[in-house]
Amino acid sequence: MAIYGRLETSPRGGGRSRPYVRPGLLLSKVPNPITVALGRRTVLRVRGRTSGKLIRVPMDPPFEWQGVRYLVSPRGETHWARNLRAAGEAELQTRRSVEHVRVAELTGPERDEVVSAYGSTITCNCRKSMALLPDPADHPVFRIESPGR
Repeated sequence: MAIYGRLETSPRGGGRSRPYVRPGLLLSKVPNPITVALGRRTVLRVRGRTSGKLIRVPMDPPFEWQGVRYLVSPRGETHWARNLRAAGEAELQTRRSVEHVRVAELTGPERDEVVSAYGSTITCNCRKSMALLPDPADHPVFRIESPGR
């Protein structure tokens, strides 16, 4: 699991720690930058919460469930999730377009339902993270509130 990532905790307001799966060095330094450069994946572009710099994160396309699109963090309390929480907006870049989105973070039963549906439909390596973090509360979920393309 070291190539894929390892379970760690990240501080979250008030010194409370939240678990997340940190990507392995190989994954973050080789395939992720290549897929971003080639435009093969959806890329989330969000402002850093402390630096203000535009950060690009390769990810799966938004998860669509019951006619609503969501960004789900299968790795838990990641930097992109914390940045998106702080910014409240971002851009989703695909091969063909860039879409400005506003998001609202979900909590409680609504988040739990989305995480459960997401976990039952994904087919990527995200399953490993979901297995390491079985509690739905460990997965930030953001509802995309802007209209689609």
